[in-house]
Amino acid sequence: MPVDMAALAADLAAESAVTRALVAGLDEPGWRTPTPATGWDIADQIGHLAYFDEVAVRAAVQPDEFRAELAANLESINPDNIAAHYRDRTGVQILTWFDTARADLLGTFTELDPRQRLPWFGPDMSAASSLTARIMETWAHTQDIADALGVAREPTARLRHVAHIGVGARAFSYAVRGQTPPDTMVRVELTAPDGTLWTWGPDGVGDRVTGTALDFCLLVTQRRHRDDLDLTVDGQAAREWMAIAQAFAGPPGPGRPPATGARADEDE
Repeated sequence: MPVDMAALAADLAAESAVTRALVAGLDEPGWRTPTPATGWDIADQIGHLAYFDEVAVRAAVQPDEFRAELAANLESINPDNIAAHYRDRTGVQILTWFDTARADLLGTFTELDPRQRLPWFGPDMSAASSLTARIMETWAHTQDIADALGVAREPTARLRHVAHIGVGARAFSYAVRGQTPPDTMVRVELTAPDGTLWTWGPDGVGDRVTGTALDFCLLVTQRRHRDDLDLTVDGQAAREWMAIAQAFAGPPGPGRPPATGARADEDE
């Protein structure tokens, strides 16, 4: 993964352009199209990204104030409540907000030392990891929008950022559920959109996750149920992880139900 902030910002800008292209031509009823996230429409998805872009900038430039605010308000910071708070805005207003917040985020983070530690809702992260997380969040919420509109996106090499966050969040997936992760190492081997192989973890271990980068990213962002994905998961530790995998901060996500007629897990 690159640690150059300008390169990361360029990838986030490219992912943002995909998001914007899906929504820029929507009329007001189109902005209110329901998405697979229960109770959320397309405007809610874009507003969520804009809101947390602003929060990420505040964490970067005012970390002490961010920590104090988080400590005082953690119980009330709920994505559903945040979405409801901004539902009086039109789609055009939401898009303008997103454009402004995303430009501020890109401008701010490009100037940061990639190793600088920043507070967040989970563990503190480096500035590089924080920006990578914004790529992951953008990709995941844009998947909801694409699903709502019945659009298939072309997978790109930027999926590596999403997969990298997903692998790195293995311990967090346990911790957020009050569980202790096993010591067992898991090897992840993913086929990239261009056919090359991306790997994490030591070779030669028994616990492994293999498949396409797209399917892995859909799983760790909880945009698809595992039964609907063509992933091979070998070993108890790997199966446990894939059952709770969560690339995003915050409480455990509810995930998505399997599609009707989804295949059964062949390795369980």
